[in-house]
Amino acid sequence: MKLEKEKQDRREKKSKRSSKDREKDSELNGKHKPSSKMKQSDRPSGVSSSAVKCEAGDGGTHEDVKVDPDERNDGQQKPGSPEINKNKEKTRSKSSKQRHSHKQRTADVKLCGEDENLCESVQTRKKKRVKDEESPEKHDKNQSSGRKRKKTSSEHKAEKNKKTKKDGDQKEKKKGEESDKWKWWEEGKSSDTQKWSSLEHKGPYFPPEYEPLPDNICFYYDGQPMKLSPATEEIVTFYAKMLDHEYTSKEVFQCNFFSDWKEEMTKEERKLIKMLSKCDFSQIHKYFVEKSEERKNMTKEEKQVLKEEASRLMEEYGFCLLDGHREKIGNFKLEPPGLFRGRGEHPKMGKLKKRIQPEDVTINCSQDSKIPAPPAGHRWKRVQHDNTVTWLASWLENIHGRPKYIMLNPSSKLKGEKDWQKYETARRLKMKVDSIRKQYRRDWTSREMKSRQRGVAIYFIDKLALRAGNEKDDESADTVGCCSLRVEHITLHRRLDGQEHVVEFDFLGKDSIRYYNKVPVEKQVFKNLKLFIKHKDPEDDLFDRITTVKLNKTLNECMPGLTAKVFRTFNASTTLQDQLNKLTTEGMTVEEKILSYNRANRAVAILCNHQRAAPKTFEKSMQLLQEKIQKKKEQIEEAKKELKEAKKAHKDAPSDKSKKLLEKKEKAVQRLSEQLKKLQLQETDREENKVIALGTSKLNYLDPRISVAWCKKHQVPVEKIYNKTQRDKFAWAIDMTDENFQF
Repeated sequence: MKLEKEKQDRREKKSKRSSKDREKDSELNGKHKPSSKMKQSDRPSGVSSSAVKCEAGDGGTHEDVKVDPDERNDGQQKPGSPEINKNKEKTRSKSSKQRHSHKQRTADVKLCGEDENLCESVQTRKKKRVKDEESPEKHDKNQSSGRKRKKTSSEHKAEKNKKTKKDGDQKEKKKGEESDKWKWWEEGKSSDTQKWSSLEHKGPYFPPEYEPLPDNICFYYDGQPMKLSPATEEIVTFYAKMLDHEYTSKEVFQCNFFSDWKEEMTKEERKLIKMLSKCDFSQIHKYFVEKSEERKNMTKEEKQVLKEEASRLMEEYGFCLLDGHREKIGNFKLEPPGLFRGRGEHPKMGKLKKRIQPEDVTINCSQDSKIPAPPAGHRWKRVQHDNTVTWLASWLENIHGRPKYIMLNPSSKLKGEKDWQKYETARRLKMKVDSIRKQYRRDWTSREMKSRQRGVAIYFIDKLALRAGNEKDDESADTVGCCSLRVEHITLHRRLDGQEHVVEFDFLGKDSIRYYNKVPVEKQVFKNLKLFIKHKDPEDDLFDRITTVKLNKTLNECMPGLTAKVFRTFNASTTLQDQLNKLTTEGMTVEEKILSYNRANRAVAILCNHQRAAPKTFEKSMQLLQEKIQKKKEQIEEAKKELKEAKKAHKDAPSDKSKKLLEKKEKAVQRLSEQLKKLQLQETDREENKVIALGTSKLNYLDPRISVAWCKKHQVPVEKIYNKTQRDKFAWAIDMTDENFQF
């Protein structure tokens, strides 16, 4: 009875304690604190604070205080709200009714007494953690000086939402641009004569005026520094910039440059400067090399300034209004002055390309539009309003005396309609080509020499995709086409390499690209060629009775709109269609399909003689690719070893864990093998295309609807075949073509 009474007294005494004393008795993490009645100095030595907590209980009775989850925050209580305080009181009320047995209490006291150091270290770490959490600024500073602070789930979520919003904005922007895009092909074909109803633009952008060299950069003549007039000095810089180029080592280039340079000199300069060999451009050359390096080493901010300026110019000069629609202009910047290079051994290489002035430029716009303003202090040569032409500005260049134009971008309506019409004409030829071929075969045996030559020429244009060729003057590069072939350009072989009636062609085609081919021809063609070269010198024309104009006139009589170039387009597109049908099979990967497409395109490029020199970086890029392939092979070998070990482990001790590991290793080997295959396909593709230019035929001779239909039929993204610029150019074909289209 006495014991029960003492217990009752203790409970009453405890319930009367103030709220403040109770908070002192409870630690932040829900454990007991030492009683406020016991001073620090009253603790027995060698007993930990935890032991004191246990001993400070009423009559040795230990209470197990349960803490509500809402009271904790990584070892802390959240700031006391009324709801939390209410939960505290409720929890304490419950815990006062729950007690451990005397045996358990004794064990706890003993443990705390024996592991005093451990308990104290736990208390120290806990206090440090609480302190750090109470000082978030200091905590973040410490984290930044050490390893990077891990992002919280809320930060991850915010970042993800930001990225999602950005992607959504980009998609909306792209969708908006597509919806705003002018689908002119849905409006029907415009008039053959009238190209536009209204045309407004800002005119061409003129390059900045010449900036003289610094005073410490000198031109030397015969070892002596010489100050030149600004006009003469500007021409000197053109030559100095090219000093390390092979052009400046060519005699023709040097003679043309020196001749044009002397015409721009003052009388005094002309008297002094007599020989190009005594001119020293090295210091000027070094200056521009250093300027080039400075541009390469620009900071990101400096490059951004230039980029923004280019965007501003594009926005101001790079667009026009055509029939109320905003259309992109192709070449709104006038070419700056410089030295003409030409292709191959051009006889005019090195001549001065003079600066174009507003007084040289004719502007074309609609009558009701705002006429573009010329640069301050200048005026236009002429302003006209001719809606039967597609150019916006025109001028005569001084090298050949031919007109040059500012035209719309290839993605514009005017260019797109022209392309569409070109490919439709080539498709019409498909219906007429058999009758045309029968006709030129009949011409082979005609009694008239002109008809025989025309028949053989059309045969070459049809079968070999030769260009028709134009008559050239003596000041042009020595390039030829079919109608301008000379006797020296062909060699006849009765039998060669196991084939009969072989014609060996060797001449320079467009852009001074060499055309070399050995072609077996039909017997009657071979006999006619022998007849054509009889009693002729090597420099004489092979087809001396026909011209390109007469040939195209004959073709136009066979089919309206037919020219020698249409044959080239027809044969190129037909070859692509046939090759794609032949090379593409079911079950191919996307990479294999793309390789097949490039091979089909390459067949066209070879037919059209679209060659190029191997890129300067080809060897280096191939070496890097081969290193990647070798590394991938090593990774596969390692993965196969790991797979073998996983198989053995699963066989010896089957389990869910070993099975999952085995599946993971199998997938790794498969993934690496696919990556290796992609790299090997890239290697093959690059090697085969080393000296073949695929872009020319893709942009100018291949009906884009063939490629688009092939992509849609074989689930190949159009982006894999056409880049952004090309997709803009062929937007009409991408929009209107389905997978069943055949050329």
